[in-house]
Amino acid sequence: MSYLKNLIRTTGNEFASIVEEGVQAADVSGYIDTGSYIFNALLSGSIYDGLPNNKITALAGESATGKTYFALGMCKQFLDDNPDAAVIYFESESAVTKEMVEARGIDSSRIVIVPVTTVQEFRTQSIRILDQYIEDKTDMKMLFVLDSLGMLSTTKEIEDTASGAETKDMTRAQLVKGTFRVLTLKLGKAGVPLIVTNHTYDQMGLFAKRVMGGGSGLKYAASSIIFLSKKKEKEGTEIVGNIIHCKNEKSRLTVENRMVDVMLKYEQGLDRYYGLTDLAIKYGIFKKASTRVALPDGTTQFAKTINNNPEKYFTEEVLNQINEAAKQEFLYGNEIRTDDTQESDNEWRIY
Repeated sequence: MSYLKNLIRTTGNEFASIVEEGVQAADVSGYIDTGSYIFNALLSGSIYDGLPNNKITALAGESATGKTYFALGMCKQFLDDNPDAAVIYFESESAVTKEMVEARGIDSSRIVIVPVTTVQEFRTQSIRILDQYIEDKTDMKMLFVLDSLGMLSTTKEIEDTASGAETKDMTRAQLVKGTFRVLTLKLGKAGVPLIVTNHTYDQMGLFAKRVMGGGSGLKYAASSIIFLSKKKEKEGTEIVGNIIHCKNEKSRLTVENRMVDVMLKYEQGLDRYYGLTDLAIKYGIFKKASTRVALPDGTTQFAKTINNNPEKYFTEEVLNQINEAAKQEFLYGNEIRTDDTQESDNEWRIY
């Protein structure tokens, strides 16, 4: 064992380690609560976990699908859960203002907005901050956000524009890929999660497909890629927020192509309990009773009543049962049997 450690020192590789002691840059050392139980489950397989705290998570969607609001909602939850933590928010769209941050109840004294125009600026400044953070060995938790990758230009593109050249910068994809190659290891060592928002577009062909822009760099580096779409949520005639449809396009932790709906309210951020009722019904924890929902205590309630007072109905015992259901729904290698298949004695199946 000591010989292996000597070999590691010989390499001079700060990320090298014996697997038994943990792979510092790769092992998930913890999770950050996103503020939504069902979104936590989509990302990690547990309603109590959430965002891997040393990985890259991408939120991708078309324009106006709520990517920025969604990212800010997770920033709020992170700062609320960690009173001494801070957020470094790299911003390329000039869209996030002090009023926007404070209107969502985010502590503006603990979030740093870093305007970036080019891929090179983001790469240089993020790595400098990470190196300083690692060197300082501070106990302060940190969250990075890049909003958005799609709006980042390159130094060459700016120079070409200034000179009147109309040639496309063919180096951008390689710059993005190189940036994430470096960042992935450093984020892993520092234990800092990175949320990246990005744009999607429809790829034309025989079968139209929605894909993420910006080349393959983020696609390879991200631990999870979540595609977002939305619809407005109303109370009466007033629009109070958005229901965000979240599809797990890529994941190294959970089953891909799962979809959940998350409620994002303008004044409160992410609704913690939204989406749990459907999961509880699917796994027999709650049961459908005509237009109502039958609860474990034998009573029935309308789904809206449950959603309006979730802490009354989602007790600790019920949440633990739902968490076991989430593991079966979202983690690999978990076989489940629904009520319908049990009654008809059909084969077991994996969702």
